Amino acid sequence: MTIEELLEKYAAGVLDFSGVNLAEINLSGTKLSGVNLSDANLSVANLSGINLTDANLSYAKLNVARLSGANLAGAILNNCSLNVANLMRADMTRTQLRQASFIRAELIRTDFSRADMCEANLNSADLREATLRQANLRHANLSEANLRGSSFREANLELANLNTSDLTASDLSGANLRDSELRQANLCMANLSGADLTGANLRWADLRGANLIWADLTGAKLSGANLQGADLTNANLTNASLVHANLTQAKLTKVEWIGADLTGSTLTGAKLYATSRFGLTIEGLKCEWVDLSPAGDRTIIQNFNEEELRDFFNATPPTIRIIVDLPLEHEANFVLAGTYYQIAQEYGGMTQPPSIEISSRRTILTFRLDSDEVLLSTAFMAILPFKDATATQKIIYTMVEKIRQEVMTNLSFKSPVLVKKLTLLLEEAINKSKTIKQTKKNLEVATKLSFFKAPTQTIITNSNAQCLTIYDHPNFGKRFVNRFPISSGDNISDDSEYMMPSLKMIIDFVQGFYVIHQ
Repeated sequence: MTIEELLEKYAAGVLDFSGVNLAEINLSGTKLSGVNLSDANLSVANLSGINLTDANLSYAKLNVARLSGANLAGAILNNCSLNVANLMRADMTRTQLRQASFIRAELIRTDFSRADMCEANLNSADLREATLRQANLRHANLSEANLRGSSFREANLELANLNTSDLTASDLSGANLRDSELRQANLCMANLSGADLTGANLRWADLRGANLIWADLTGAKLSGANLQGADLTNANLTNASLVHANLTQAKLTKVEWIGADLTGSTLTGAKLYATSRFGLTIEGLKCEWVDLSPAGDRTIIQNFNEEELRDFFNATPPTIRIIVDLPLEHEANFVLAGTYYQIAQEYGGMTQPPSIEISSRRTILTFRLDSDEVLLSTAFMAILPFKDATATQKIIYTMVEKIRQEVMTNLSFKSPVLVKKLTLLLEEAINKSKTIKQTKKNLEVATKLSFFKAPTQTIITNSNAQCLTIYDHPNFGKRFVNRFPISSGDNISDDSEYMMPSLKMIIDFVQGFYVIHQ
């Protein structure tokens, strides 16, 4: 069919040209929107600047075709063959490209926004600066593709093959990359913030300087990956494999990585502020020093020898234990849950409820925290529902004040920055406590129940497994003196005299948070 015949029929309203042979035809700049060219042969055709919006090109052959600047918005190209085709700057928004083939195609600055490219083959394609925002690339093959500077923002790349692809400086923020293959991919300076990389294979990938803030890397395979200088703030690395990974000077602030395997990895210069140091596999870990400062400005440096390194990364989770000298019964359990929920609404440090152990005599509430420095302020809030709150909170305030005075008079104290942080956190807890007392009714209910009037112990444990008893009610454990149990309804003594820990004990406990070597 000649160009003239095609255009004449199209002008007359004919849209069905399925199966037509238009190989090497020149339709540059023409308008054929809505046309049916399914199964057509358009190989080596010149279609530059053509308007094929909403057209049907399913199963069409467009190998080596020129489609630069073409408009195919909303078109159907499922199972279409576009190998070695030129689609530079083409508009492919909202196109259907399921199982389409783009092997070694030129797709520079092509717009595939919201396109359905499920199972498409883009092996070795050139997609530099292409736009694939919210595109569906599930199970797509992008191996060895050039994707430098491209945008995959919020795209679906689940189970996609991106092995050895070049994603330098690309935008993958918010993208779904679950179980994707990214072996030896170049992700240097890529934006992966908020991306879902659960179970992704990133072995030997180059992630230098990459943005992985809030990324989910649960169970990801990062063996041999280069994460030098990468920002993993708030990332989830639970059960991730980082064997022989390079994390030199990586930002690992507030990372969750319990169960992560760091065997043989390098961590020198990493920023580890508010990051847990327990539940890790660290055999052969290489780390000369880490930065523990809140701002990552090296004001708190931890240096290591081999023994110190092992101890540092075999920390225990910081915990608060409140031991109540009565078993928890149903009504008190209901009030306790409601009270802690209301506290959590005001105080972000208690977003997780405590674990509860109940015996025939006592109840143990255990709060597991992310960092040592919130132990005192969170204990200040955790005791709030109990009658012993006033005495316990007074001791916590006195402890922090004594530490602060020690810093002012003793310049040898190792971490004045940490003490300032403790003071600010406690001030926040005091203010939140006042707000809760004024506005929350569950605390009033708690004052009427025997469980909350019972004597308590409050014990905190830091990440170096050091324990400190903040408060131990003088009547704790005395309900069964002389084998005559005191009824839970009996009036419990108001006597709350308790010798608080010595200054040395307090200082040793706080400085046990970090062992600083200047």
